[in-house]
Amino acid sequence: MPDRAPQPVDRQLPTDEARDLISLVRDIAQHEIAPKAAEEEDAGHFPREVFTLLSRTGLLGLPYASEHGGADQPYEVYLQVLEELAAARLTVGLGVSVHTLACYALATYGTKEQQVEHLPAMLGGGLLGAYCLSEPSSGSDAASLRTRAVRDGDEWMITGTKAWITHGGVADFYTVMARTGEEGPRGITAFLVPADAGGVSAAAPEKKMGMKGSPTAQVHFDGVRVPDGRRIGDEGQGFAIALSALDSGRLGIAACAIGVAQAALDEAVGYATGRQQFGRPIADFQGLRFMLADMATQIEAGRALYLAAARLRDAGRPFAKQAAMAKLHCTDTAMKVTTDAVQVLGGYGYTADFPAERYMREAKVLQIVEGTNQIQRMVIARHLAGPETR
Repeated sequence: MPDRAPQPVDRQLPTDEARDLISLVRDIAQHEIAPKAAEEEDAGHFPREVFTLLSRTGLLGLPYASEHGGADQPYEVYLQVLEELAAARLTVGLGVSVHTLACYALATYGTKEQQVEHLPAMLGGGLLGAYCLSEPSSGSDAASLRTRAVRDGDEWMITGTKAWITHGGVADFYTVMARTGEEGPRGITAFLVPADAGGVSAAAPEKKMGMKGSPTAQVHFDGVRVPDGRRIGDEGQGFAIALSALDSGRLGIAACAIGVAQAALDEAVGYATGRQQFGRPIADFQGLRFMLADMATQIEAGRALYLAAARLRDAGRPFAKQAAMAKLHCTDTAMKVTTDAVQVLGGYGYTADFPAERYMREAKVLQIVEGTNQIQRMVIARHLAGPETR
């Protein structure tokens, strides 16, 4: 058991190159990621060697320009790669999404000189990034952040603490939002901070209910000096950069959520077709058949939603509302589908002998990261009805 092997997702891809790319990702996922996922997650092992392999094969810079080490892939292809990786192990899929988010500010708002100097190593040189916006006292209210950068000649001195940082303590660079001016969103500036800079340190990783192989930690900046050449964009532009990055990052989370949900559905179908009760497979019973049908339908709807948003982005059209919708729907779908998968497996679903319980624990965090689903509803409502009145 399971009796039936899962079939690969039938993907609509725009080019032969994209189809070859998905084949490569599936091969890596099947042979290098999935076989170790359960054991390493249980042990809390961060698979740095996998990220090194992904960098070497060009999979850490897919949506960025080839002139800087990227692969010039449209978002609709990049997100389907994320989905495949997350289905094999969420620590890897989410890690690639976070790394892509950490590269966004420099790739989109950096000067040509900055991009030439830093992006090749970030996109294909084995480096791994982290994105530093949240703080212990500012999560959803990100514009109230307190980490401060003070100018000292041609340098900036950064002091403060960032919280809930994926790859905190293992990243090679941090994209940091810090206050350089007035209170509120207009006083925030973005910086590219090397992890080995003096004064950078990470706390012990948080003890989490899922994704134990992905370190999430506070990162401390104690008078960290960085040259002005590592300031990204204009002074005071950092919050706009952060929000723009999160629009794209939310699509990454949506794709990862569908990957986890697909893995849970595959597990549930395999179990239901192989488990015999009352002399026949439990998949013969209408109650379970309808559950599986609903799970599959929700996944297909989520995949269509994130791909529609990605195609808007690829066409240069506004997509913030659709990104929020995709993040909301896909992560809620992942939570529902993984919960149902545990139910299909019954008592076995509640044990660590089967991956369904791990999928369920991992799905929960996707409703929280990069803007809780309550925040997504606020974003969507603002697009529909305008800003809230005060």
